Amino acid sequence: MAWRYALMIDPAASDDTRTDFDSTFSEVDPSAPALTVGELSTQRGDGIFESIGVVDGHAQEVEAHLQRLAHSAEICELPAPHLGQWREAVRRAEAASGAGESVIKLILSRGVEHGPTPTAWVTVAPAADFTEARTSGIRVAVLDRGYSIDLPGRAPWLLLGAKTLSYAVNMAAIREAKRRGADDAVFVSSDGFVLEAPTASLVIRRGDTFVTPAPNGGILHGTTQLSLFEHLADRGFATAYETLPVSALYEADAAWLLSSVRLAAPITAVDDRPLAVDADLTASFNAYLLSPRD
Repeated sequence: MAWRYALMIDPAASDDTRTDFDSTFSEVDPSAPALTVGELSTQRGDGIFESIGVVDGHAQEVEAHLQRLAHSAEICELPAPHLGQWREAVRRAEAASGAGESVIKLILSRGVEHGPTPTAWVTVAPAADFTEARTSGIRVAVLDRGYSIDLPGRAPWLLLGAKTLSYAVNMAAIREAKRRGADDAVFVSSDGFVLEAPTASLVIRRGDTFVTPAPNGGILHGTTQLSLFEHLADRGFATAYETLPVSALYEADAAWLLSSVRLAAPITAVDDRPLAVDADLTASFNAYLLSPRD
């Protein structure tokens, strides 16, 4: 990936009263080394991140991403981010993004063990071309996530529901899905309830109602899904959050995976079982998701 921009951040305390954070930012060469060998983000994956889609220089859903960053920090017992400082960092990254589609990544790490502060940085890179996924759709494989839907409430130390840097399992799931002839995966709990994809939220259509799995069971609440539900409500459609058995996915009238950069990818098959695709509706979703959204 050819990064366009990188900015190191000296994290401010959440109650810092400054309005000018210029002295806390250091622009760095994105192709040059910037982290120490003891950095816990690379040593242990001990940190959190957000990926913000950018369209023609406009960062999408910034406030929703910042709120989720703060939520992940709370779950992981990291210092609360100063949202004003991060907001300014996003503005700087946004200005460096250029035309077309890009992705801004926000990273907050625990830093170096026994170090004085966390480590934080922001990057900008061109987004991959997801035209094929948005138009032709994707095939998914259903994979067991290995825990029951009530586990997050019983074991909060597993950090389920936080967007952490520890993505090895997510990437392994996508590789397994591809070994099965699919493009992506959908996780289900060990007791048979649909959860989410490794890097996306799931939305199914049931008649004129659009449903996503209720944000329990360690599901990451998707910023793109939230935005699409607002759009659907404005168009007069019903939306709902439900605890869904895996059969609901197989029996859906249509289904999509939603994420900040790939946007709306219609599901064409679940475990080799064909699923209907509404091309016009999908195109309208992506037209909305590519429009400027704050």
